[in-house]
Amino acid sequence: MKTLKFHLAAACACLALPAMAAAEYPDRPIRLVVPYAVGGTTDIIARVVGNKLGERLGQSVVIENRPGAGGSIGSAYAAKQPADGYTLVMAVESSHAVNPNVYARSAYDPVKDFAPISNLADVPNVLVVNPALPAQDLAGFLRLLAASPDKYAFGSSGNGGLSHMNGELFLKTTGTRMLHVPYKGLGPALNDLVAGQVQVVFDNIPSSYPLIQGQRIRPLAVAAKQRLKVLPDVPTYAEAGLPAMNNPSWFGLAAPAGTPAPVLDRLNAAVREALADPATAAAIEKQGAVPSPMSRKEFGALIAQSYGHWKTVVEEIKFEKMQ
Repeated sequence: MKTLKFHLAAACACLALPAMAAAEYPDRPIRLVVPYAVGGTTDIIARVVGNKLGERLGQSVVIENRPGAGGSIGSAYAAKQPADGYTLVMAVESSHAVNPNVYARSAYDPVKDFAPISNLADVPNVLVVNPALPAQDLAGFLRLLAASPDKYAFGSSGNGGLSHMNGELFLKTTGTRMLHVPYKGLGPALNDLVAGQVQVVFDNIPSSYPLIQGQRIRPLAVAAKQRLKVLPDVPTYAEAGLPAMNNPSWFGLAAPAGTPAPVLDRLNAAVREALADPATAAAIEKQGAVPSPMSRKEFGALIAQSYGHWKTVVEEIKFEKMQ
């Protein structure tokens, strides 16, 4: 009888451990791995939300940039860290939906190796052209492409990157042809767009907006649920007749798979509180992004859906996977 009571007590104690750990969590600083370089959209959103998240959790959130291979290096590193809630990672469309589909061998599974916490923000994509291009709107641009296949070139952040894949999706959807010029990042691609070396870039709003403001490049369409406050005269892709292109990029937060559910719930609640803060929301919107918190289940579904979408696109365009 005493043995039975002992085993029952031990079992109860084991069951109580996760709850106790969650109640005490966090009791030390948290690392937030950003699989991209300092200063990019992912890094900016991570720092804005990370600061407010730290206030809500009562511990500092330390940003750790681990760029390389289109987000693969930092993401693979984060997936292998202890599943205790003290290492988080920015899970974004580029690293968790596009990247694993364009490499022959991925170092991580974007669905199985991570526990989703929440989306943080949606970032509208934008089709921008050199102002010398004789097209004032998307319809005019499509007429140019139809009349002169392969005459024009679009620049991207690199072969297999999200901007490249958005360009390929555009060509597939419209049945048009352009040359692809890969760069080492969107910065050099935009520089050559301004100089007229390429005529088109499929970018996101944060990096293109200053050049749009300065009238150095011209926006033709944005991927967003509705027209942007900062670009009220620019139609969405859906308005312009290309609903397949009308998906903004998502930037979210995840942890290594196996992180206890109570810890994930605590983090999700803290994210929602952080994004509800007017100053945090304003800082995100200043980047041209839209705060977009989700439940853990909703964010997990978004990752899986987006991964499947880009898997189909990569197969349909017959993209030669990279090694």
